[in-house]
Amino acid sequence: MPAKVFPDMPLRSPRTGLPLAYDTPHSLAAAGERWPVVDGIPYLRVDSEGLAAVALDHLDAGCPDDALVALLTDQDSWWTGPATDLAELKQLVRERDTLSLRAAMALLRLGPVADYFAYRWSDPTYLAGLALLETHDATPASAFELACGIGHYLRELTRRGTECLGADVVFAKCWLAKHWVAPDANYVVFDAAAPWPIADARFDLVMCHDAFYFLPDQAEVAARLRAARTAGGTLAISHLHNAGHAGGAMGPALSASGWAALFPDAQVYDERALLVALLEGAVAAPSGWAPEPSVEAWSLVEGAGSPRPVARGLAMPPAGAVLRRNPLLGDDGSVRWPSTRYQDEYAAGCFWARPADALPFKADDIRLRRLVDLPERW
Repeated sequence: MPAKVFPDMPLRSPRTGLPLAYDTPHSLAAAGERWPVVDGIPYLRVDSEGLAAVALDHLDAGCPDDALVALLTDQDSWWTGPATDLAELKQLVRERDTLSLRAAMALLRLGPVADYFAYRWSDPTYLAGLALLETHDATPASAFELACGIGHYLRELTRRGTECLGADVVFAKCWLAKHWVAPDANYVVFDAAAPWPIADARFDLVMCHDAFYFLPDQAEVAARLRAARTAGGTLAISHLHNAGHAGGAMGPALSASGWAALFPDAQVYDERALLVALLEGAVAAPSGWAPEPSVEAWSLVEGAGSPRPVARGLAMPPAGAVLRRNPLLGDDGSVRWPSTRYQDEYAAGCFWARPADALPFKADDIRLRRLVDLPERW
């Protein structure tokens, strides 16, 4: 059986570059190495080969749920939150077919990250990312997302017929994506700084949203992202923090000149312009790498044509979507922020939280995200 997580795409070892093939239904192998595949997700982290060996032992013993629990304990190297609890992880695995996404994230002890994922459907950073994609490449046949998180963007693309592969360094995020958010996408776990196991694959759309700024070896990662595009394909990267922002950057950041050195040929947007384009159904004007203190973050594309209006494409719910009241809005219109931290980061761009007479433009409740398109088991 060929080692594929995407149509016609073989995987390669992140250690040796050798082609990987299934030696059992639950493992990939090359000469002198084996890697676990749990719930259909290959686990190819070179910095966690000890954990991979534990998962393989469980899989070989016929205990796939124990292998799943083992991989759900893993986190990225910059995680500062609480450690997982084995009893809670076993409950999560046992009840995975009935739990809500929020309950699953609570059992994973994701803390503030759970708030970020649970309410991302209406945060301005996410909406600007959707607007970026619709502005330049609304209907790709195939897409790859590095640092895919729990699959918010993959959900929108797969529901419109795009074949998608998501990659993240954290197995639990890919697993949440597969079971709760974007089940029609494929997933693979690997380290961005190590050799990529998808080195031979090419995609019409390659993207990295709200994550590139904290990746290691950014020049190398940017080169690999470019190399993953098909001829004529698009690279989209959103939310690059401005080190010169007057209010201070909300995470790792570079100056305009620093980002320009990495992406000298990109079409660049002030993220706010993309958000406003979505809310107004308009065209966002590129800003370039202007060293402007009012810019909180930039987004960019490479290999794309001229910008188009953000009309009723990827940035809006698809036909037939079941819309629900934004869970952060009370029946009386009051806002219930999940945390002060969340409020500090996102409130300024959440136009849905403002009274209608305080908005600088006219937009309906769907564009504003007073009504949202949540996953069925949100």
